[in-house]
Amino acid sequence: MAIKSFQGKRTTEPEKKNEPILVSDHMTKNLITFREEQPIEDAIDMLIKNKISGGPVVNDKNELVGIISEGDCMKQISESRYYNLPIDKNNTVGKAMIKEVETIDGNMNIFDAANKFLDSKRRRFPIVENGKLVGQISQKDVLKAAIKLNGNTWK
Repeated sequence: MAIKSFQGKRTTEPEKKNEPILVSDHMTKNLITFREEQPIEDAIDMLIKNKISGGPVVNDKNELVGIISEGDCMKQISESRYYNLPIDKNNTVGKAMIKEVETIDGNMNIFDAANKFLDSKRRRFPIVENGKLVGQISQKDVLKAAIKLNGNTWK
């Protein structure tokens, strides 16, 4: 005699909605920022102590006015070494920073952001809403977001 197994009515699993993965879900919100009037030596110290390669420059209203990077700081060091002088105490972040900053929309899909990184050769993009700096997304943030996903859920 055979034994029958009854598992009940078979149902199909409800389809999971594949929501787009947004930049705002993976951006860094607690940022280390710089000020235009800040001495370049202070910026270099902050980069080293915080183990970052750059960051946004904001004014008193938290509006993005530029971005400073290790490369910008290295230019200042290189110029002073070329003339065999110490770093000029009057060199500020405002003089060294990049003023025309490309930003990214927080509502952009993370994979569109990855393409933007590839096209622009940038390491980070600030996110601005209503004129105020609200976060920053880096290449590493995009990688972290992508690695958490299964290949079949990418959209």
